[in-house]
Amino acid sequence: MFDNFVVPNLLPAAPEIFLVTMALAILMIDLLVKDSRRTVTFVLTQLTLIGCAAIQFATSTGEITYTFSNMFVDDLMSDLLKLFLYMTVVIVMFYSRGYIIDRESMNKGEYYVLALFATLGMMVMISANHFLTIYIGLELLSLSLYAMVAMNRDSVVSTEAAMKYFVLGALASGLLLYGMSMIYGATGTLEITGIAERLYGGGVNKTVMVFGLVFLVAGLAFKLGVVPFHMWIPDVYHGAPTSVTLFIGSAPKLAAFAIVMRLLVNGLITMAQDWQAMLVILSVLSMAIGNLAAIAQTNLKRMLAYSAISHMGFMLLGIVTGVVGGDARYALNAYSSSMFYVIAYVLMSAGTFGMILLMSRAGFEADELEDLKGLNKRSPWFAGIMLMLMFSMAGVPFFIGFFAKFSVLQAVVAAGYLWLAIVAVLFSLIGAFYYLRVVKLMYFDAPVDETPLTAGMDMRILISANGLAVAFLGIFPQVIMSLCAYALLRSL
Repeated sequence: MFDNFVVPNLLPAAPEIFLVTMALAILMIDLLVKDSRRTVTFVLTQLTLIGCAAIQFATSTGEITYTFSNMFVDDLMSDLLKLFLYMTVVIVMFYSRGYIIDRESMNKGEYYVLALFATLGMMVMISANHFLTIYIGLELLSLSLYAMVAMNRDSVVSTEAAMKYFVLGALASGLLLYGMSMIYGATGTLEITGIAERLYGGGVNKTVMVFGLVFLVAGLAFKLGVVPFHMWIPDVYHGAPTSVTLFIGSAPKLAAFAIVMRLLVNGLITMAQDWQAMLVILSVLSMAIGNLAAIAQTNLKRMLAYSAISHMGFMLLGIVTGVVGGDARYALNAYSSSMFYVIAYVLMSAGTFGMILLMSRAGFEADELEDLKGLNKRSPWFAGIMLMLMFSMAGVPFFIGFFAKFSVLQAVVAAGYLWLAIVAVLFSLIGAFYYLRVVKLMYFDAPVDETPLTAGMDMRILISANGLAVAFLGIFPQVIMSLCAYALLRSL
């Protein structure tokens, strides 16, 4: 029975194997160590993520390597995205630490273990070269996030958010699976590179493929949180505990970008004209509804949720303009600008939610816009960090957010979509209003609470580094830009 079994090359999946081993070990260790602050669990979680980064770095060959019967791929794009993923989760865990300790219902070892399993799901998604691998990674991420959103069991809002997320997530998974099954029916394979070969060779039922593609794009759009599949984002961002909102609003965006690239660019590039038309509509609607709805919000987390919708719409512009009339000359520039945009957004989003966590305390969530009033009087330094993050989100020169927007717009104009660039700029200008309103509240309004804003040394250093990175990488964006371009050049 096992005569034909070939042992797969485990090296490309070494970080995933290390992570799952450590996650199970941490789960057991947490049962044995009696510490109300969960220090051992926290330290082991961070060391696991740093260990994954070290293994990723050590095992990277720079070549495209397939393993597990071509279901798993290791290339420079996956290496780079995973390294940013580990860095993001390390930052998220540091930011969340104080918040979790203050809330007894969340201060459990399971929180860290679920975060590690969610990270594992994202790693699998980033390296997937098969529909089943994508689905396994996606479900591992989703199920971990549902549990994390519902962790604060005493909160009715959190429980409601988890239920909404679960029901809508199941619906989106169904759409994605249905799309995958139709594409399998048309091509006879579940392997992404195999689908590309079948399409290139011709003889595939085009009608079935287009139907499958519609469902596939709908499922992806839900995971990205773009209009009209955005209904879950404001409710989940608002209802989830802020540390979980920080997690949902940052790291999964990297994995979502990866599966869009794997499915649409690696697998269905010959159908580019079909999916580009869909993505243009999703992109414009997301920028319009995201920015306009954000203006009406009084809750900071809901405002950032609508802002995330508009940012993901903007990111899709780069993917839309990769292939023009069957010509892929602009592909590398367009896709690398999208990748740079996702990385910049994750950095800005992590810092902004980190500031909300910094201002929160036991029994008080600093998630209303009113809570930011007079922040400059309470702490000029933290107000300055928030100012940099808001300016970067709005796309004010010379912060990383400006260059992220600029690189995407450059790709859009180069591909001849001038009207799309004008629409994007107009909605960015509308979006600048609600970011600048935050700055106005911090600097020109009287504080509701006069007490000075204090934080632990680790939080002060990390949030300062996060804010300064947004400014520094705005002055020297070329470092990450060229990394993205090189990684994609060697992977596509």
